[in-house]
Amino acid sequence: MPDVLIFVLLLVAAYLFGSIPIAYLVVKWRYKTDIRKFGSGGVGGSNVFRSFSKPLGIVVGVFDGIKGALLVWIAMLLGLSTAFQVVIGLAVIAGHNWPIFLRFNAGRGLATSLGVCFVIFPWSIVVFVAGAIFTLLVGTSPLPSLIGMAAMPLTAGLLREPREVTLGLVVILLVLIFRRLSAPIAESSKSIDKKTLYLNRFLFDRDQRDQKSWISFKHKKSSDNSKTGKSQ
Repeated sequence: MPDVLIFVLLLVAAYLFGSIPIAYLVVKWRYKTDIRKFGSGGVGGSNVFRSFSKPLGIVVGVFDGIKGALLVWIAMLLGLSTAFQVVIGLAVIAGHNWPIFLRFNAGRGLATSLGVCFVIFPWSIVVFVAGAIFTLLVGTSPLPSLIGMAAMPLTAGLLREPREVTLGLVVILLVLIFRRLSAPIAESSKSIDKKTLYLNRFLFDRDQRDQKSWISFKHKKSSDNSKTGKSQ
């Protein structure tokens, strides 16, 4: 089978596999509610971890990471070029962030991105953890994931990795930032100054700076809506 045909088939499979909203399905099954109404509103392991259950969030995060790695690994085993592997990885991330099953609006894609990065640049996890730890040590705890992701393309460039890998890591970082900033603005957030709103999203991945207040507010709002719905 020609490489281009294999690539096209894997590209479609990558998007569809990435689109499986495991966080949404698990929370719907376990808590009978919609995860998008809580915390950051994202459909991913971090929101499950913060808003519902830490063990469950870890399990979901691991699954999302495997989602990112599996199709890229298969592309590697089939001998596809590095460029094709990177594009397939981006397709998995796109599926996670904009899944066809949830009307093209879901997660932020951090765990899935890490899974992709691990296959195309095996040093990525070490670099990510080092960047995150450094960020925590200097006292800017809201930024570890962002700094960790930003460190990866810089390190890949310094190590003279293939250009496709470095550019792919840059694109993955930009997609992560774009996804944070482009989430729909909830009615409850419209009173927040736009500059403050987008700065909070960029730095903290949420509309309000205080994580506990944000999660508590989202829980309360969802509970109130549920009660209103039952009384009607």
